Amino acid sequence: MLIGVDWGGTKIEVVALEPDGTELLRIRRDTPRGDYEGCLRTVRELIDEAETTTGRTGSIGIGIPGSLEPISRLGKGGSSTWINGQPVEADLQRVIDRPIRVVNDADCFAASEATDGAGAGYNVVFGVIIASGTGAGISINGRAHHGPNNSAGDWGHNPLPLAHADEQPGDPCYCGKSGCIETWLSGYSFTRDFIRHGGADLKPAEIMELKRAGDTRAMANYERWIDRVGRGLSVVVNTLDPDVFVMGGGMSNIDELYDDLPAKIGQYTFSPVFHTPIVRSVHGDSSGVRGAAWLWRD
Repeated sequence: MLIGVDWGGTKIEVVALEPDGTELLRIRRDTPRGDYEGCLRTVRELIDEAETTTGRTGSIGIGIPGSLEPISRLGKGGSSTWINGQPVEADLQRVIDRPIRVVNDADCFAASEATDGAGAGYNVVFGVIIASGTGAGISINGRAHHGPNNSAGDWGHNPLPLAHADEQPGDPCYCGKSGCIETWLSGYSFTRDFIRHGGADLKPAEIMELKRAGDTRAMANYERWIDRVGRGLSVVVNTLDPDVFVMGGGMSNIDELYDDLPAKIGQYTFSPVFHTPIVRSVHGDSSGVRGAAWLWRD
């Protein structure tokens, strides 16, 4: 049995899979936000519950909302900032007291979709997550690619490409810089931009409903957002040119994205052509937890 844990910013989820991918059990709890020790306890409790319920012991893979510094193994780059600088891997090992494998949650997402999701059959998969934050994972031949700095896919913390005058310097980011791609593309940013241009404090889905009903302010908000997504991903094409973009996170549920984004990326790439498929993830917000379980796939 393969156990995967997705330690996210809003929920912690566990899944138990058979080696062929058959799902045996899935449990989730709200993340104790800001409570590092509370998060460790929740991970341990969910694993215990999964094994008690199934009556089986499993391997354990964990996706975290950040990554591990490759030498010290301290948490870094976490949107759940309370993991940064913490000995996350060692502390998880302490509370679980068994062999574990720990990687970035976006890497888990990419590996999951490359294994049996929307990226299956592609060599280089760039798994984009646009939710409360903006990040990505890279899978090569079905395996997550990390790089020597454990920074592969940290796309959301580059500056917004070709920033307009009214996009500079941009909003502050938790990483300490300003104007990061994440501060323009996330769900929070979509709402913040709508408010900035005179709109109400609405959820992205509500803004999109207004857009579909012909509200001009909401239409303009979407057009600014899709243009920024296109600019952001054009740099990925120029740098990596992946075989497929697999979209995940709450903002991937915007149906118009799949019709409008290819032309926007093509508008900004160095190449005069853009043929890369842009597809919605198969496993949705559960893809990360499945990818964590796959960390023990031989």
